[in-house]
Amino acid sequence: MHALSIPTWIIHVSSVIEWIAAIWVIWTYGEITGNRYWWGLSFAMLPALISAMCACTWHFFDNVDSLRWLVTVQASMTVVGNCTVCVAAWWIWRCTRHPADKDPNKIDKSDPNLEQP
Repeated sequence: MHALSIPTWIIHVSSVIEWIAAIWVIWTYGEITGNRYWWGLSFAMLPALISAMCACTWHFFDNVDSLRWLVTVQASMTVVGNCTVCVAAWWIWRCTRHPADKDPNKIDKSDPNLEQP
C-alpha cells in the first residue's frame, strides 16, 4: 500500500465509489422511467468499473510484478468500457429520437412552427 500517497488513495477509492453510485443512479432512473435502454448504459459502465478495481488492486499490493497482468486487464477493460459506453449512448440517442426525426420524409404536423396553408 506504500505505492501511492494517502491523497491519491482517496481519489482512487472515491472514484470507484462514485462510479458504483453512477451505475446505481442510472439503473434506478431506468426503472423509474420504464426505459430499459438506461439499464443498457448501466451495464455498459461495468467494464470501466472492473478497470478501476484492477488498478486499485495492483496498487494495494505495491505494484508487485506477480500481479502485472492486472495492468493488461485494466487497460483492456478501459478500451472495452469506452466502446460499450459509446454504443450505449448511441442506443439511448437512437431510442429517444423524436418520431418525426426517424424518417426524414415525414412532417410532424404537431410542430407549432410549421406553417399552415
